[in-house]
Amino acid sequence: MKKLIALLLAVAMLFCLVACGGENEEALGMSEAPLAAVALKADYEIPDDFKVGFICLHDEKSTYDLNFLNGVTALKEATGLTDEQVLVKKNVPETDDCYQAAKDLVTEGCDLIFANSFGHEDFIIKAAKEFKDVQFCHATGTKAHTEKLPNYNNAFASIYEGRYLAGIAAGMKLNEMIEAGDITAEQAKIGYVGAYTYAEVISGYTSFYLGAKSVCPSVTMDVQFTGSWYDVVGEKNAAEALLDKNCVLISQHADSMGAPSACEAAGVPNVSYNGSTYESCPETFVVSSRIDWAPYYNYIVECVVIGKEIADDWCGGLEEGSVVLTGINLDVAAEGTVDAIKEAADKLKNGTIKVFDTKNFTVGGKTLDTYKADVDTDAAYTPDTEVIADGYFHESEYRSAPCFDLRIDGITLLNEKF
Repeated sequence: MKKLIALLLAVAMLFCLVACGGENEEALGMSEAPLAAVALKADYEIPDDFKVGFICLHDEKSTYDLNFLNGVTALKEATGLTDEQVLVKKNVPETDDCYQAAKDLVTEGCDLIFANSFGHEDFIIKAAKEFKDVQFCHATGTKAHTEKLPNYNNAFASIYEGRYLAGIAAGMKLNEMIEAGDITAEQAKIGYVGAYTYAEVISGYTSFYLGAKSVCPSVTMDVQFTGSWYDVVGEKNAAEALLDKNCVLISQHADSMGAPSACEAAGVPNVSYNGSTYESCPETFVVSSRIDWAPYYNYIVECVVIGKEIADDWCGGLEEGSVVLTGINLDVAAEGTVDAIKEAADKLKNGTIKVFDTKNFTVGGKTLDTYKADVDTDAAYTPDTEVIADGYFHESEYRSAPCFDLRIDGITLLNEKF
């Protein structure tokens, strides 16, 4: 019964999540987005017989998949692609069902197929080897640069930069709470709901923490993992466990409304992911970062249409409009947050600051000047590539997917079984 109630709550909040994000929010107390989505330009003609297929792990109930699906809508609006030219398969598990979905899309005439989940990779590679005349693109995967198939490519974005900026908003909120006497500097502890102990999640929570630490030096963080990308009840329980550990602000790398709803019920500030939760959590929502997949969709469609080679590992950033932030909830965020984020974003763009600058973190009390990461992924995750140079960890430069897996000081993992 509890699971049913939680699911109904999540669905109700989802409708709020879909509806929010525009003029209504600004009228209700949201700032303009300090890092907004860019307008797509489609300077190419799409043949009438062109088709593109999308494979999604879940559906609109998952904030992760909703973000991809919103990108599909933006692509259609920018390019004029019709409903008949855009085929979407939802709720495709990370099993051979993914290969079958890809095969079906090929049969239906797709020239380009995109899959959105890490566990889809091997099945998409299987399809790419069989259907050599179709281009296959995959989000969050790691094998394109080692497989070297001419029709298989990986993509990601430098979302660690977006999380760093969202972390600044969190740190400024902590400072406000300290100055108001609500907490002491030593009590400035963030809670973070993570899905798995993958590099993608580690990179995300670490960059968020470093953003907060850049403005609130006393901050610490506890991380609770769920073992699932989408688990409404599990994410809500994880957030509540973090609140029981005296965390005074919560963020997440998981795909449901579980954590934001727990924060709203407890009156604790929340930094969400993949979209604003302002309308459903107006008393606690601060800001959200997300990857905007529309620029990549536009890029790969253009490449296929004009016969241009698609990059094996494409990583969009702030300049490409692939990393965006929502507006700031002015009723919850600390004063000056918008300007602070804009200033930091400019410095990220011009290289003045690096998210993983080794001066800003230690591992076991030591500053690192060398580290080998697993970039050419194998079954044993063997470290193979030096990733620290010029004083910082070069995230998403040797492949698009994150490889930052360092356990830095200041962050405590409460459970590591996933």
